[in-house]
Amino acid sequence: MKRFAMIILLGFMALAFASADQINLGDFPVGEWVDSNYDAVWNFSSNNIQLYLTDGTLVFDFQDKVEDFKVSGGLSGLELSFSCPATSRSYKFVKGINNLNLKMMIDKNSGVHYEVEMKMK
Repeated sequence: MKRFAMIILLGFMALAFASADQINLGDFPVGEWVDSNYDAVWNFSSNNIQLYLTDGTLVFDFQDKVEDFKVSGGLSGLELSFSCPATSRSYKFVKGINNLNLKMMIDKNSGVHYEVEMKMK
């Protein structure tokens, strides 16, 4: 019975890793932007997105935890969007054409919406 339970658990873990998208920012800018409402810093590198507190404490690493990852261009600028089952949220970032700021929109699965314009660090 233990062997069967372990096989089922390993199968679910493999499925979870297989469904995660890789982070590839492509043309989306790399750097750090500050969400002053939460003293948080969003760090975008070419192959990862991480969330830190302004004191440097890592809050969350999105590597291997995102789904529906997409980078696209539009009239408002470059858009990056993804969902993260581990945080129960969907994220959208828009890098406008006219300044260095980054607009962030977060939607919780519970229906709560958060939006902020972040300045580049």
